[in-house]
Amino acid sequence: MTDLHLVSWNVNGIRAIMKKDFQKDISELNPDVFCLQETKAQPVDVKKALEPFEEDYHVFTNSSKARKGYSGTAILSKKEPLEVTYDMGIEEHDQEGRVITAEFEKFFLVTVYTPNSGSSRLQYRTTWDEAFRDHMTALDEKKPVVVCGDLNVCHQAIDLARPKQNYNKSAGYFQEEIDGFSNILAEGFVDTFRELYPDEVKYSWWNYKFKARERNVGWRIDYFLASERLMPNVKDSLIYNDRFGSDHCPVAIQLSVD
Repeated sequence: MTDLHLVSWNVNGIRAIMKKDFQKDISELNPDVFCLQETKAQPVDVKKALEPFEEDYHVFTNSSKARKGYSGTAILSKKEPLEVTYDMGIEEHDQEGRVITAEFEKFFLVTVYTPNSGSSRLQYRTTWDEAFRDHMTALDEKKPVVVCGDLNVCHQAIDLARPKQNYNKSAGYFQEEIDGFSNILAEGFVDTFRELYPDEVKYSWWNYKFKARERNVGWRIDYFLASERLMPNVKDSLIYNDRFGSDHCPVAIQLSVD
């Protein structure tokens, strides 16, 4: 069996985080694959920013076509994937560089930056959740799936510091979003962290305002999901909230594959 360390991080701007301790963090975490969300740059700029990693990693990026400096995702892998595809093949949802799918021998790895439902996008977010669920289930018919990224939702009250104040009032904790996440789990996927740590309170995002991180008034909106049949291979699910540089911290799983 081979143990893989898979890491996901919403970097809130790849050019900004590269000026901080990002390279040191990645060196210390030493992921076999790391996935990024909210790179906020065009392909040439993302490629240039990630040049320091090219000696050790194969680099794949997806940027927003609709708005420059917005959204965007990346996958960096020590082992070259069998195939890498971008977006979901649905024009309505393929404008903002939000999905990359990498196929490995034993599983698919999908990184996603789910749209925020703010700015009156809740209805769009609902259609996105349905489309992304279908994308995941289509892959799962071929081989097990690992999904990671900023899913922009807290699924349960334990996943945010102030559930009562935010329920049906704040993006990320509307019932429609909770239902969208539940519908993904109902298709045979598992929230790895909550499965392994059902009672642990830990967050992955803190609002830059109001010193929320210092006071740990946070939200757990960054996830690793896995196909149910892959769960025996998930040895741990981690939230590295001692890593800074973004308003999110990295999350990870330890996955054993033969």
